[in-house]
Amino acid sequence: MPPPGYKVSVDVQVRFRDTDAMGHVNNAVYLSYLELARLHYWRTVTGSRDIKAIDIIVARVEIDYRAAVMLDTELACWVRVSEWGRSSFTMEYRLEEKGAGRLMAQAKTVQACFDYAAGKVKRVPEEFRRKAEALEAAV
Repeated sequence: MPPPGYKVSVDVQVRFRDTDAMGHVNNAVYLSYLELARLHYWRTVTGSRDIKAIDIIVARVEIDYRAAVMLDTELACWVRVSEWGRSSFTMEYRLEEKGAGRLMAQAKTVQACFDYAAGKVKRVPEEFRRKAEALEAAV
């Protein structure tokens, strides 16, 4: 069952290499989990699998760890766009224990749309915003 306000999720397999000497997922690994969810969201919205078409860069990350994730924990990482700016947008994430729905971590990232050829930020493409807003509004 999706948490309120979330439509997109990706399953995350916790691998042995994700864990540290204490037996739980190292806090730096959560960034990779967020990246998986962000890529899945982008592909869901755009329908593209062309990695060179991704024109966003992460400008900010914040993570609140709620419970320790261990090796055999099955995770679902929910993701949504929560705020739009002119050249950036904020995504929110909920990492939950799959099936149980127990909250393991919450996160936010700010993405800036980037023109790699010009080497500077650019406006959020209208088509991407329109499709993302339609996805978020779907019942």
